[in-house]
Amino acid sequence: MTTLSNSEKKQIMADMRSYDEPMPAVGIFWYDPAEHDFFGVYKKELTPKMIEEAADKGLPYINYQRLHRQIWKEQYFRALAENKPTKFKGDYTQIPRGRVSWSVNKFVVFVGQWAKDREDELTMLIDRYFALPFFEFRYDEHWDLGHGWSGDL
Repeated sequence: MTTLSNSEKKQIMADMRSYDEPMPAVGIFWYDPAEHDFFGVYKKELTPKMIEEAADKGLPYINYQRLHRQIWKEQYFRALAENKPTKFKGDYTQIPRGRVSWSVNKFVVFVGQWAKDREDELTMLIDRYFALPFFEFRYDEHWDLGHGWSGDL
């Protein structure tokens, strides 16, 4: 039996990491129209086991477990405490945002009407940040600019 040296193990592990591809993920994001990019992307890789467990429990969606408003406030106060500039200021519902979820047999990207004439650009960004093999956009008033949870802010 041959034993690998530590440097050989490190090289093999580095080679294997280079083969790794991002896994599809559920999560949330904000869209910066001036930069044509997402910011505040928070996500969690979705595994077959998570899908099977949700199906066994009859859950219609698998979501990232944090809300936009929670992250917005957290990032706002962090930037304030560290005296750093931030995009996380003002009303979080006034910035285009969305949520990537798994629904029974497909990925769904929840967005507001702001996204309708940007679908091609958003599709490329969603692929880059969430590695989704397929998905559908679902438009809902909750995701429109100025809408959110009642009593926010």
